[in-house]
Amino acid sequence: MTNALTIGSRGEKSRTAPSAAARRRARSNRPSWDEPPTAVGQAAKGLTLGGMLAVILVPLWIIVLTSFSTPGAVNRAGGLVIWPDGLTTGTYRQMLSDPTVLTALFVSLGITVVGTAVSMVVSVLCAYGLSRPRSLGHRFVLMLLIITMFVGGGLIPSFLVVTGLGGYGQWWALILPGAVSVFNILVLRSFYQDTSSELIDAARMDGAGDWRILWSVVLPTSRAVTAVTALFYAVGYWNSFFNVMLYMPTDSQKWPLQYVLLTYVNRGNGLPGSVNAGFGNDHAQTAPLALQMAVVVLTLVPLMIVYPFVQKHLRAGVLTGAIKG
Repeated sequence: MTNALTIGSRGEKSRTAPSAAARRRARSNRPSWDEPPTAVGQAAKGLTLGGMLAVILVPLWIIVLTSFSTPGAVNRAGGLVIWPDGLTTGTYRQMLSDPTVLTALFVSLGITVVGTAVSMVVSVLCAYGLSRPRSLGHRFVLMLLIITMFVGGGLIPSFLVVTGLGGYGQWWALILPGAVSVFNILVLRSFYQDTSSELIDAARMDGAGDWRILWSVVLPTSRAVTAVTALFYAVGYWNSFFNVMLYMPTDSQKWPLQYVLLTYVNRGNGLPGSVNAGFGNDHAQTAPLALQMAVVVLTLVPLMIVYPFVQKHLRAGVLTGAIKG
């Protein structure tokens, strides 16, 4: 009886617990990303992430530190300052007291806000119309948009069109020529196509039209991709300066902050209307390099303020786009 119980228990154990060979076969059939991390793999990941973080933070540290350094500290460092040595806020006081910089800051904010709003309205409406299978001529319009991604008229024809329409020296020349990105329209269209048809049919049964469906059904269910698209447009408008070089190179009152930074770096001495004391000693007002870095910091601050509010939508939109389909 004891032997039978022993044999029975061994049989139950053999049926319930897989053998070492079975475990090895199951482990070999698993993909590599399902394997438990090894110590070497964890160390390699840590070193890789640490290196990427250093590549991002070290230049930012140098830029910020140089912007707060005195002319003597910049002179002793021979350029960019890596270690704190004589900090001052005089550079920022001089920069913010300069009317050119303040005007350029408000110009950049206005262009970014208005341009992002215009681009999002056009992109959302176009993407929603192209996502409806029964919309008039949507295939023809879609093909035209796709062709523009590969074939363009070029810089000179674009300049002639804008100036021919009276855009030289006008605000709209900084927004409308690049207001629409076909790639963003295609991304929005793919999300709008996957909106639950049951929700749209239920809204139509309740008497909702296309405008109501877009506002109350499609946009709320596509909040992540909408936020990501708006962020891409905003960053593009905030960093743009090329259209200023084309359409208003002489009117400094209409220059955005990025173009002011570009002209200052090219000149290498001082901002228009500012007084620069140079590298003479620690009591000099600002160093040219410190003033350059201060303007760079000023261009980064608005994006750093906005990013935390859209970070969760950015992550959701990117991940959803990566696994979609």
